[in-house]
Amino acid sequence: MKVLLINGSPHKEGCTYTALCEVADELKRQGVDSEIFWLGVEPLRSCMACGGCAKSGRSRCVFGGDVVNEALEKMESCDGIIVGSPVHYAGPSGQVTSFLGRMFYSGSALLQNKPASAVVSCRRGGASAAYAMICKFFEMSNMPLVTSQYWNQVHGSTPADVKQDLEGLQTMRTLADNMAYMLKCIDAAKRAGVALPEREPRVRTNFIR
Repeated sequence: MKVLLINGSPHKEGCTYTALCEVADELKRQGVDSEIFWLGVEPLRSCMACGGCAKSGRSRCVFGGDVVNEALEKMESCDGIIVGSPVHYAGPSGQVTSFLGRMFYSGSALLQNKPASAVVSCRRGGASAAYAMICKFFEMSNMPLVTSQYWNQVHGSTPADVKQDLEGLQTMRTLADNMAYMLKCIDAAKRAGVALPEREPRVRTNFIR
């Protein structure tokens, strides 16, 4: 079992990374592998809703050459995902929003049924709003949402500050424990022959008469 940890901060080893490392260490203790995948600082285009991914029949964005398809390739062999982001104006970073828009528009078929969660890092405020915004991607994609003992947030301006946020770090460890438990339960269900839910044909309704 393996979990992909997305580091959506422009600072490769900053506060978001520090929180994700706490998750990774606890996952390892629970016997679950993980990989921290940094989105980097290169410009990342947003989704244009061109529909090219649907026409191709592949869980890939037609605009290649950046981290979106690279992350989708990693998700082929990963069983869960946790997306980490700094809080910018009470929301995720623009890099994370663009990344998730394209990743989920093109790759939702690949991502569905895989447990997911979010981690946010802020100096002071806006964390719960940013956390909720990321979780909406999972909630609309048939992905079991992994929770913790509180909103998955850490506080501080530097990694050293985050390491003093004892409640935040404990929340990260609880999140990792819950992710490991859910993955093990899903694996046990598969081995017991429990089938995934059958999906009805998709119904789309426009609210214009």
